[in-house]
Amino acid sequence: MTDSLSTAALDLTPKQAVEALERALIGGLDPEACPARTSIPVPAGELLLMPAAGPDYVGVKIAGVAPANPGRGLPRITGSYLLLDGPTLRPLALFDGAALTALRTPAVTALALDRLAVPDAQHLVLFGAGPQAAGHLDALAAIRPLTRVTVVSRSAGPAERLCDRARSLGLTAARGEAGAVADADLVVCCTTARTPLFDGGLVPDRAAVAAVGSHEPDAREVDGALVRRSALFTESRATARREAGDLVMAFSEVGAGLPTALANLSELVNDGAVVPFDRPRFFKSVGMAWQDLAVAARQYECRADCV
Repeated sequence: MTDSLSTAALDLTPKQAVEALERALIGGLDPEACPARTSIPVPAGELLLMPAAGPDYVGVKIAGVAPANPGRGLPRITGSYLLLDGPTLRPLALFDGAALTALRTPAVTALALDRLAVPDAQHLVLFGAGPQAAGHLDALAAIRPLTRVTVVSRSAGPAERLCDRARSLGLTAARGEAGAVADADLVVCCTTARTPLFDGGLVPDRAAVAAVGSHEPDAREVDGALVRRSALFTESRATARREAGDLVMAFSEVGAGLPTALANLSELVNDGAVVPFDRPRFFKSVGMAWQDLAVAARQYECRADCV
């Protein structure tokens, strides 16, 4: 190992990323104990610092969120991830932070929705057409027997390209409107929206819904009516209270706090959460540092095994 690290490629499959997260949670990782994300306002947008530690590995992601970047032909999310050896804190690998985020966020959603979806779920309604939408399509298609995708996006070109991607996976795909949620088995929102994308009253009881687009307490992609009628799941209750606007706003608008029945991802994975199918199941993700660490460590181990 030299003192200088070059940025390593990420070539884990979506399924491998899901398995890395699952392994961490089954192994006893407690999402409630993960260090909080630090958010620093900067002129271009927001700088995020996300450290996490375990016995074998330590890591930190420094990510930038630059809202004006897409207009410049640049990614909205930038940054790097440094993976270190746990016992010695010796640097092991450097990964592209945006690529890591694009891999682990869909994997988190897929891990949750695999347990929240009805067994015969086939129709995915996907809000957004950017990198996260593409990643979610790949991850969900890798673990669920989907047959049909409806893409809802204001951007015609990216939406058509995402439909082409779905067709390459053997799925029927078409652009649609927000009302398509009325016929959905799975609904995934991965946009930069700050207000609800659709009428939650249209969502059938059989559907599982995930929202991943924001990590701010005053931004949301789904309305309060849907949240309040759904069984609720999130990565971490502590993190949700700080950052999950979809949840916080749904209950604050009726003068209430987050319900005690809110289950976290560890409880869902380890069969410690009840999953009712007589109402929608809603999973809210804001992204956590332990997820980056689990996926980066698995990537490093896979590379080491191949040498």
